[in-house]
Amino acid sequence: MTFPAPQPGLVIRYNFLWSNEARVGAQEGSKDRPCAIVVAASLDETGDITVLVAPITHAPPEDDDSIPIPPKVARVLDLDGERHWIRVDELNEFVWPGYDLRPIPRRPGAYAYGMLPKALYDALRSAIQTRRKRVGPRVQKRD
Repeated sequence: MTFPAPQPGLVIRYNFLWSNEARVGAQEGSKDRPCAIVVAASLDETGDITVLVAPITHAPPEDDDSIPIPPKVARVLDLDGERHWIRVDELNEFVWPGYDLRPIPRRPGAYAYGMLPKALYDALRSAIQTRRKRVGPRVQKRD
């Protein structure tokens, strides 16, 4: 099993844990979903890479911070034909590759959909930074 190198902008399949799930004691998310890597960095002397991911969802945003994914980008990433948003109010943090990285259905051995275009990734980072100044995203640290 070969995992892709974690890099900002890479869209992976991941078992994302929402804060409301964690609050009631869940250790795993209710479903696997595409997530965009926001940050991938070695933060300690072990050389482990810590990754911060933002979930991609079909649910329309509850606030104006979510980033819509243009249909053309969704097609390139081979996401389904529905509308997609990248949420910036909830993030998961884990050591790469972690236990919750999942293979993409119908693509054996593949864990990544592809890269976000630079402009979309830049908009994602900017939205997270703006939110962090106001209220901060909810970050679930995963094992």
